[in-house]
Amino acid sequence: MNRKKRVLFFATTLLCIAAMLGMISWGSAFGADFPEIKKRGVLRHLGVPYANFVTGSGDGMDVELVKRFAEHLGVRYEYVKTDWENVIGDLTGKKVQARGNNIDILGEVPVRGDVIANGLTKIPWRQKIVDYSTPTFPTQVWLVARADSTIEPIKPTGDINRDIAQVKELLKDRCVLGKAKTCIDPSLYRLKETGAEVKLFSGNLNELAPAVIKGEAEATILDVPDALIALEKWPGKLKVIGPISSMQEMGVAFAKTSPELRKAFNRFFEKCKADGTYQRLLKKYYLGVFMYYPAFFEKM
Repeated sequence: MNRKKRVLFFATTLLCIAAMLGMISWGSAFGADFPEIKKRGVLRHLGVPYANFVTGSGDGMDVELVKRFAEHLGVRYEYVKTDWENVIGDLTGKKVQARGNNIDILGEVPVRGDVIANGLTKIPWRQKIVDYSTPTFPTQVWLVARADSTIEPIKPTGDINRDIAQVKELLKDRCVLGKAKTCIDPSLYRLKETGAEVKLFSGNLNELAPAVIKGEAEATILDVPDALIALEKWPGKLKVIGPISSMQEMGVAFAKTSPELRKAFNRFFEKCKADGTYQRLLKKYYLGVFMYYPAFFEKM
């Protein structure tokens, strides 16, 4: 082989290696699908400690559900603790910033898990970057105030839009807490337009209700699961004023590169509903939800 051919051969080889490394690096920026997880032998559950979905003590409704899913797949379960700021990136490999109902992709981050399950509400900006399972839980955003607040609960009209309007009319000059980049981000519900004094909470979602009880604000917006836990945990300290949103749904989130894993979960979840497993988990962790949303469970 003459010198020119040797140079060409080595240059071509280096380009091929670089391309392969690039493909490996690119592939690592996406969530794994069903065949990769079976081969790896581990299902990584991304969970933010929140309400009774992920308690932070090794249990919770979503913890038990994903553990059963891992067993169903024949792989080992692994819990990966995360937070609201990073959970989407931990699944998708993309650091995103919500902009109304849209998102901006700010860069790439390491993928740390295969599914998000911690009571994740379906909201438009999240659906731009992840795919959701069959709905697993009903929810809604409520205005919750301290028990001694002069804000009085509305009288339901039977029309959710009128009820929401009634609640918003009560907010002028009232201090209301919310949490940015979550399903209770005040910007999603245009709370500033009501004349409310909106404060963005820096703690975690589980601390919003006690913050109101301590007097950091007169009220807060909470989604139903968190509100139910707060009312049970601090009886007589809080009151529900009324809805800020229409009905919403929660589900398990998957990277858009994991369609087969999502299909496998949906089949598994149908089995859980059919054999009563799901209903037993609901009664264990959220017994009160049947009273508020009977129609959701009747469909099941």
